[in-house]
Amino acid sequence: MDFNWTAEQEAMRAEVRRLCSRFDDNYWRERDRNHEFPHEFYRAMAKDGWLGIAMPEAYGGSGQGITEAALILQEVAASGACASGTSAIHMNIFGVNPVVKHGTEEQKRAHLPGVARGQTKVAFGVTEPDVGLNTTQLKTKAVRKGDKYIVNGKKIWISTAQVADKILLLTRTTPLDKVKKPTDGLTLFFTDLDRNRIDVREIDKCGRAAVDSNELFIDNLEVPVEDRVGEEGKGFHYILDGLNPERILISAEVIGMGMIALSKAAQYAKERVVFDRPIGMNQAIQHPLADSWAKLQAANLLVFKAAWLYDHDLPCGAEANAGKLLGAEYGFEATDRAMQVHGGMGYSKEFHVERYWREAKLFRIAPVSPEMVLNYIAERVLGLPKSY
Repeated sequence: MDFNWTAEQEAMRAEVRRLCSRFDDNYWRERDRNHEFPHEFYRAMAKDGWLGIAMPEAYGGSGQGITEAALILQEVAASGACASGTSAIHMNIFGVNPVVKHGTEEQKRAHLPGVARGQTKVAFGVTEPDVGLNTTQLKTKAVRKGDKYIVNGKKIWISTAQVADKILLLTRTTPLDKVKKPTDGLTLFFTDLDRNRIDVREIDKCGRAAVDSNELFIDNLEVPVEDRVGEEGKGFHYILDGLNPERILISAEVIGMGMIALSKAAQYAKERVVFDRPIGMNQAIQHPLADSWAKLQAANLLVFKAAWLYDHDLPCGAEANAGKLLGAEYGFEATDRAMQVHGGMGYSKEFHVERYWREAKLFRIAPVSPEMVLNYIAERVLGLPKSY
């Protein structure tokens, strides 16, 4: 087992680090304050080819794996961009994976190059207000009428819908009471986000204000049959090819947030003098930060194990979910401790750690809660009875 990154992977990290250095903490504070999408950062990442990192070369990508995608997104987060930076681009990286895996050749050639070049922004339309994590119960319906489907329903917490051109949309095409298994009868589409038929309403939220989150109200949206991904009724299985990469990438990102928070806290502890000595001399300051460093390193190993498994077409559900559990827990804890080290100034926007804290908190909640991850591990790994 080799824990060293290859020369190519290290070069990728260095290039992304250099690019991110052009977008400092003040840039991200302004995007957050003004609720403004980071268009300049997005264009810079697209220009250097990073949006297509995990996409096949035949469709304009770099042909790398989820491991490399996790590496570059972790670098983005650790630059101080945190979730405002990573959430602006990670849908382009992982969100279209079901299309890569299950789309037709025509769909791939028509859509993927634009996603890789940053010309097409994509929203991920799965979560619903009355369903939450119980995806098989979703209410958004698609009814076939000749060569098109008519879609009606609601979605919630849909990122980038204010700026997206396309949406990966999960719907129910066969009523729940007419399928053998709840996971049957769901159909996936990759289609235009038509604002004439989709009312997009932004949610005012605690953090990550630079990247919008939205409610979607879908009223008689017409979706051509050729926008269907794979077979009708198999969409739940296709969407899983987006969910495990999502868990891996988000875990890598929130660990990166923890890393930048620790770095800021350590620097502040060296410089802040109280009672004629830097506060970093005190073990009450040192120990929590050292403890967080160790936890982040351990979580990182699990996350990149999950990425390696995925890239080698091996089962990775347990590792991806456990990595998300630990990465989010320890990443948030590191930002919380960084705020505490800064004392009153940690609550000030001037030192930026409060933004790290607000953005890291999101990933303890979404895209899957720690309780549901524990349920998954208890049932799928330990063989315990299903509890929900």
